[in-house]
Amino acid sequence: MSESTPPPSLACLSEQQRKDAMGRLAILRPHLEQQVSLARAARQAGVAARTAQRWLMRYRADGLAGLVRPVRRDAGTRKLSADFVALVEGLALRKPRPSVVAIHREAVKIAKERNAKAPSYATVHAIVRGLDPALTTLAHEGAAAFRNRYELIHRHRAETPNALWQADHTLLDILVVDANGKPARPWLTVVLDDHSRAVAGYMVFLGAPSALHTSLALRQAIWRKANPAWPVCGIPDVLYVDHGSDFTSIHLEQVAAALRIELIHSTVGRPQGRGKIERFFGTINTELLPQLAGRLIEGKPVSAPALSLSELDAAIGAFIVGVYHARPHSQTEQAPHAAWLGAGWLPRMPESLDDLDLLLLTVAKARTVRRDGISFQGLRYLDTTLAAYVGEAVTIRYDPRDLSEIRVFHQNRFLCRAVSPEHAGRTVTLKDIETARTAYRRSLRTQIRERVARVTDFLPAVEAAPAPLPAAPAKKPKLRTYADSD
Repeated sequence: MSESTPPPSLACLSEQQRKDAMGRLAILRPHLEQQVSLARAARQAGVAARTAQRWLMRYRADGLAGLVRPVRRDAGTRKLSADFVALVEGLALRKPRPSVVAIHREAVKIAKERNAKAPSYATVHAIVRGLDPALTTLAHEGAAAFRNRYELIHRHRAETPNALWQADHTLLDILVVDANGKPARPWLTVVLDDHSRAVAGYMVFLGAPSALHTSLALRQAIWRKANPAWPVCGIPDVLYVDHGSDFTSIHLEQVAAALRIELIHSTVGRPQGRGKIERFFGTINTELLPQLAGRLIEGKPVSAPALSLSELDAAIGAFIVGVYHARPHSQTEQAPHAAWLGAGWLPRMPESLDDLDLLLLTVAKARTVRRDGISFQGLRYLDTTLAAYVGEAVTIRYDPRDLSEIRVFHQNRFLCRAVSPEHAGRTVTLKDIETARTAYRRSLRTQIRERVARVTDFLPAVEAAPAPLPAAPAKKPKLRTYADSD
């Protein structure tokens, strides 16, 4: 008697299995409900009488589930011994992944060496196809691929706003025009609130991610925004980051300790916990960037880059506040802005922005206070407080996104905010300064070329030098012959 599986539960049947079972029941119904003989019902349906008898026995024993076609446990392998089936499975699990043709060829070779019947290609294919996909993934692609596809994950959502923030970087699918007028691909750092999915802060920059970019994004995330439509602020209880060098820096650990933030790093090679922030990156790349010049598709630009870094920064900020925060999120079913506000609560804040800057802003430069103020990046900064510190060494800290003012510290104590009088009332970024410098250098080089070109108008024409005489051919050494000594 063939070895087959017991009838499955009706709830476990697939749609196709239920359809097949109902078709067999339709053949039996004239006999069950109308007292038609089973032989006649089978003959009218074109089914053998013995088959109809077998279906009737199974239906009376197990109901509709008994009419499901039984599946042999050894289907496709019953012609092979258990040892040979194990051999084929072992061949299929080797690295690198072999083809079924190669496995069949090897199995036939081993069968001939043992004077056994060689398996058919169909049998070998059935064995390989019957292997558990999780087993083959672990064997051929490794533990990381297995975890990403088959391990259970727990989707956790923070219970309250600011309970958990995530921070991460991504390379944007767009080109911008840098300070030298050349195309460059920018990075985006985002700090995201886990509960509401609201963006607490972000930073757009060129060059590799660093602790500075993380610090600037955190500074914007923690402090109150100038835009009243963007209320997200405060100190989070937990900050969840990956193992990038900027996220594992001593500076960030010190900041977390000073602000009483629990710093948690994701497991190396396991990105599942960062899915929420990765989804936001996907939203930026698929919804906002296609509307802007310089968009990249598979690494190739579909239009010429035209935006500066500051213009891209403004576009991302407008999208976050005006679009992303205002519409309901598909998972929380609430707009991030409304979800963060909740029923009303007070976020935990640092004592002052100056204290926050002292912790976060890692761009620190030593300077000396002169009688006309402090010089930095070609700008001059003044404040009345500096009058008492002329000649003193100070430390300045600044935000590269706004060079209109600097923060001055003396012996680790905050003194004042010094302002550049030439740019008071407007934002001057470090990129603006670099662009101005580049333009100035180009102007000077143009002037140099023009003046050098004028000099040649006053010089007499240089006579053409006589052509050099052809070099004499090198003398070949004569072949020396020696008399035979014999």
